[in-house]
Parts: sequence; structure tokens; C-alpha cells
Amino acid sequence: MTQSKRKKSAETPPPPKARVLVLHGPNLNLLGVREPEIYGHTTLSDIHAAMDARGRAAGAVVESFQSNHEGQLIDRIQAAGSEGVDFIIINPAGYTHTSVAMRDALAAVAIPYVEVHLSNIHAREPFRHHSYFSDRAAGVICGLGAYGYMAALEFALSHTLHT
Repeated sequence: MTQSKRKKSAETPPPPKARVLVLHGPNLNLLGVREPEIYGHTTLSDIHAAMDARGRAAGAVVESFQSNHEGQLIDRIQAAGSEGVDFIIINPAGYTHTSVAMRDALAAVAIPYVEVHLSNIHAREPFRHHSYFSDRAAGVICGLGAYGYMAALEFALSHTLHT
């Protein structure tokens, strides 16, 4: 091997072993300040930093995307289908109970996903008990606060790196 080839391979990191997309629905940009008695004090930036560090340690890329707009979330889901995303972690937030369109986008791209909720949606108002996503999800995590995202990431890494 020539010196220039050795140098180039040393500079080029290996491709990621997995790509995980984390989607956050409406109002999750307010984590840490919005109803901390329900959602905790951890910010969305804190959650993403922890997930990014864990992903890098496993050789995976973890991308986080938050929007208060349903159409932007649908566009991001559709784009994931052509970008080589291996797994989606989604907290649809208020869209959990209303968005057939986001459910259809997830079905169209056929990327496995875990549904995450910071609070225990089953211990809250009755309208929060129904999800348009749960029956198609690989798993559902609720009530574990910010740790729920990390649990979902561990599952996603296990699923993508060992299948």
C-alpha cells in the first residue's frame, strides 16, 4: 500500500454502522420549561446530545429533527426512506392522537420505529390513551421521561447492528 493510500484511509472514517432518525413532534422544543412536573427539566438539546454520544460510541449516526408542523414531519419521514435510515425513534407528541397522515408516511417508508412518550399517556386524560402509531411500532415506551429515548436508542442499535 502506498503512503498516500494509507494516509487517505486513515483520514476517512468508516461508514456508520447504522443511521437512526429521532423525530420530535409539536411543543417538544419547549422541554425543560413546559410543564416540568409532567415532562421533566431535561431539554431537547440534552436528550439529543446524550443520544448522539451513545450513537457515536456504537458507530452509528443519530439525527434529531423537531417540528411543530405536521407536514414537515411527514416530509422528513418520506426523505428518510431514500436516505438509508435504518430505524426511526418518534415522539409524535400531540399528533399521536390525531395524525393518520404521519402514520401513513411511516407505513410508506417501511422503516421500523419505536414510539416514545415522556409521560405515561395511559395515566393521563382519556383522549391521550389512543395512538395512531402504536399498533405498527416495533415497541412503545412511555412514562420513563428522557430515559425513554435512550432505551429506544439501545433497542434501535441492537436491532440495526445485530440483524
